[in-house]
Amino acid sequence: MPRCPGPTPALGRRDFFSTMAGGLGGIALAQLLGESDALAEPLADLNGGLHHRAKARRVIQLFMNGGVSQMDLFDFKPELVKRHGETFDPGAAAHVEAPTSEPGKVLKPMFDFRQHGASGRWVSSLLPHTAECVDDLAFLMAMQSKTNVHGPASYMMNTGFLLPGFPSMGAWLSYGLGRLTDELPAFVVLPDTKGLPYNQLGNFSAGFLPVTHQGTVIQTAAPEPIAHLRAAESARYITPDAERDGLALLEKMNRAHLAENDGDQRLDARIRAYALAAKMQLSAPAVFDLAGETAATRALYGLDEPVTAEFGRRCLIARRMIERGVRCVQVWSGAGGPTNNWDNHASIEKELPPMCAATDKPIAALLRDLKARGLLDDTLVLWNTEFGRMPFAQGGSGRDHNGGTFTGWMAGAGVKPGIAHGASDAWSWKAEHAATSTYDFHATVLHLLGIDHEKLTFRHNGANRRLTDVHGEVIDAVLA
Repeated sequence: MPRCPGPTPALGRRDFFSTMAGGLGGIALAQLLGESDALAEPLADLNGGLHHRAKARRVIQLFMNGGVSQMDLFDFKPELVKRHGETFDPGAAAHVEAPTSEPGKVLKPMFDFRQHGASGRWVSSLLPHTAECVDDLAFLMAMQSKTNVHGPASYMMNTGFLLPGFPSMGAWLSYGLGRLTDELPAFVVLPDTKGLPYNQLGNFSAGFLPVTHQGTVIQTAAPEPIAHLRAAESARYITPDAERDGLALLEKMNRAHLAENDGDQRLDARIRAYALAAKMQLSAPAVFDLAGETAATRALYGLDEPVTAEFGRRCLIARRMIERGVRCVQVWSGAGGPTNNWDNHASIEKELPPMCAATDKPIAALLRDLKARGLLDDTLVLWNTEFGRMPFAQGGSGRDHNGGTFTGWMAGAGVKPGIAHGASDAWSWKAEHAATSTYDFHATVLHLLGIDHEKLTFRHNGANRRLTDVHGEVIDAVLA
């Protein structure tokens, strides 16, 4: 039963900062105090962590939008091969249903599986490059969702709640830890160039946190990846000096307005956004300029291959961003809608291979590149989706949604490599052993970044809200 918080006789560190400086100002104060050793426990001693020493300082999350079929990629089940074409009957008079269709016959994995690495991890032939990296990965083999519906499930994986209006994990990290640099945002989102995922911008929202913590969405395929960062070419009257003077005047006016409207988070965020945008005019172009990357690096990410070029470019940009101080980068594969994503209702055999082909080589390249540069030592890499697929067919060779079990993996700073935590049943229908909830996953990510998920809270509508609600346990089995 969840504990009911009682009166707090003394302010915790976050409450102290919030009371003294208010919201984001508290984070700035924490940083200044830490740098001057004014804290009893300087932030430097915590390796950037908020509550304990951090293993990771930054995060790259690779999100496969649509619900990846776990039994066709990572969760090999011989029982599906043995029972292929039979009526699905898990026994014990279990009730079987599908969210959007009638349950079909048992459907075996559509592609060959083979064991890889010293860990002997089973991986589909669709992921030959990722298969070579399995000894660096920690697999979560029994993840679960509360829903089989894309929108709520995507919110669940990104914000910890089924409904809109709650802060995303990246926003919580920005709020709790602040920026690593003043030149770039703390939380950046690189959506699929084919479109935004389910929930559109809701997956990257700051929710009720100060709006300055929301994800900065960058459209890497657009002529201007960051919209309105510079004045239009037609506005030649806006010289660098004129722009500088204009920004100075605008800040003066906004500060005066803020003084009369103390506590207006939107106005405060707008002021900060103008200041950050001015700095990004100098820093951001270098992030997207890949001319300095070697031919070997370009080949590693598949930039010269039509199938992998788009996703590979975004993975490479993600590496360049964390090198330059971005705290959290999300790289999305798949747009919202019935096609061009991992939502393979019609045919696993036809729809899954192109998604794997586009992402497999770039993801392996990112892992290898980070490792070679020593960046994996303090970078956490996450591979996620919102739910899995059913062990029986939908129509001919498609699979329906399944929140009962799905797979994810973690790699990098503080993660025990080459392991698998939890297991699904013989059908990959339900989580059977050591199930991982979204709350557990988020608690573990925060822990690796030096945050106690029970202590990182924000007072909203009379409740101390947190990313993990009132649930969640750190998954000690995946910690190095």
